[in-house]
Amino acid sequence: MPKVEVHSLFTEFDVNLFKAGKHFKLYEKLGSHPIELNGVKGTYFAVWAPSANDVSVIGDFNFWKVGEHELNVRWDGSGIWEGFIPNVEKGALYKYNIGSTNYGIRTEKADPFARYCEAPPKTGSVVWDGTYDWKDTDWMGYRKEKNGLDKPYSVYEVHLGSWKRNKDNQFMSYLELAEDLVAYVKEMNFTHVEFMPIMEYPYDPSWGYQLTGYFAPTSRFGNPEEFKVLVDKLHQNDIGVILDWVPSHFPEDAHGLGFFDGSHLYEHPDRRKGYHPDWKSLIFNYGRNEVRAFLISNAMFWLDQFHVDVLRVDAVASMIYLDYSREEGEWEPNIYGSNENLDAISFLKEMNQQLYASFDGIQTIAEESTAFSGVSKPVDMGGLGFGMKWMMGWMHDTLEYFKKEPIYRKHHQNDLTFSMTYAFSENFMLPFSHDEVVYGKKSLLNRMPGDEWQKFANLRLLFGYMFTHPGTKLVFMGGEFGQSSEWNFQNSLDWHLTQYPLHSGVQEFVKDLNNIYKNYPALYEKQFSPESFQWIDYGDSENSVLTYIRKGHDKKNDLIIACNFTPITREKYRIGVPKATKIKEVFNSDAKKYGGSGVLNNAIKTTKIPFHSYENSIEITLPPLGIVILQ
Repeated sequence: MPKVEVHSLFTEFDVNLFKAGKHFKLYEKLGSHPIELNGVKGTYFAVWAPSANDVSVIGDFNFWKVGEHELNVRWDGSGIWEGFIPNVEKGALYKYNIGSTNYGIRTEKADPFARYCEAPPKTGSVVWDGTYDWKDTDWMGYRKEKNGLDKPYSVYEVHLGSWKRNKDNQFMSYLELAEDLVAYVKEMNFTHVEFMPIMEYPYDPSWGYQLTGYFAPTSRFGNPEEFKVLVDKLHQNDIGVILDWVPSHFPEDAHGLGFFDGSHLYEHPDRRKGYHPDWKSLIFNYGRNEVRAFLISNAMFWLDQFHVDVLRVDAVASMIYLDYSREEGEWEPNIYGSNENLDAISFLKEMNQQLYASFDGIQTIAEESTAFSGVSKPVDMGGLGFGMKWMMGWMHDTLEYFKKEPIYRKHHQNDLTFSMTYAFSENFMLPFSHDEVVYGKKSLLNRMPGDEWQKFANLRLLFGYMFTHPGTKLVFMGGEFGQSSEWNFQNSLDWHLTQYPLHSGVQEFVKDLNNIYKNYPALYEKQFSPESFQWIDYGDSENSVLTYIRKGHDKKNDLIIACNFTPITREKYRIGVPKATKIKEVFNSDAKKYGGSGVLNNAIKTTKIPFHSYENSIEITLPPLGIVILQ
């Protein structure tokens, strides 16, 4: 019996789709698949390596010996090598040894479609075939209702390796996280969790953004089915799952995708388009059909096999601009003489169209930091087709404002009000992400000026302002309880801080704020529409006060919001209001249970005194460095 039997999972139709860049379920065909052939159990292997002269599967079943199990090349010019190896079963370790037609180069590569990998620093692929009995039928049935653009999105961004560690500073497993993390997120009333990249990556300091195993959840925390348990548990608790996805670049590690078969297979051959100077990594060739099919299949895979609800696409700006982070002479204009990467743009459009057409109730979010227009507009309206886009300008301006001593803030009110000039040009998500609490930027808490009390009051005000500003929300782990130190991926968050009243106060505040956001439709129903927001007064810079209205579908649900950005209590502060009926305070960041000074408004009287162009007005007390929400 031959060592490798001729067998294929590919039909002629599959191959034609692959060549045309239209096969979006390649994970069902390429890679390793345990099967039974003629009554013998074994594994079918298939790999795309068009510049190969020979391809051997090497592994623990043949003592990693090259030439023992050579795959057969297909006759159709697809560049696919394949074959069935008997008696190789689930759990076997393997790689591909590829002899290239280019100068006899030989490469040894992990399987780009491996479902499971050895734990780093080891780099082998693992034959895997996981069956899993999902218990999230309810969630998948009503996900569309929970995950729509007119629904609350309060996202808790998590780095799994450093959210919490076990004794001896060991990683928690997916199964442990399925208990602890899920319970915590539920208790804190977040609607979604966003995982920083969990696809297999070799180097811990990259935080997961340098991927080598695009189809494998990292084995640092367990196997793929255990990761499914975590997703499933979140769904059973009505929490959506967002995955960070990185189609923008990949590392040069010897076992990775770079120079795969002795040729520039996945990366663009022109270094001006194929190499990323900032991240010392390679850039996909978005104009190559097979590469597009690989990437879209990968996005499909996580939504299909792991029931993921949202993909947050990393570094979109670096994909769509040819001159991103490049000096003059280091890039070449497109055929129209401009700086847009037309291949990458068409790839993103096709990807979004495909994902939204294939899965009900999913979303995609772009991390895109430029003024590129129409990122979150549908493709048929000339946009890129994302559901949302990160509002980086808002984040930057807001943090700049908050770090100023309150005495100077009156000169910078424009930093806060400017966002409303463009707030509805895209479907924006407001992020305070991991990038804002590393590399000497300090934690959110320690960016705030003043003494300890003022720092915490400022932090509560920051979150209050964020949650009442139009757009969806994202908070990086640790921010919700006022972590004092910068994030360190090598250690757990400083959970011991929550025993102190000011830290637990912020935590309680965020929990209640999430609840307010979820239960008051004016904060989310029209969050991407100009109809959702109206200024009462943005011009009171002397007092550093902003007042505004948030609106939903029903007028009776409207909320009146007042923010005081100074530590001075402002008594008898008059605000014009759009109604004559009774108004009550529903939320106040200065409540004592949050660590505030307890300046509240118990009874608010509406009077027929015209103010702010309204016929009626109220007088309230504005707490120091506080936000009040009235209805």
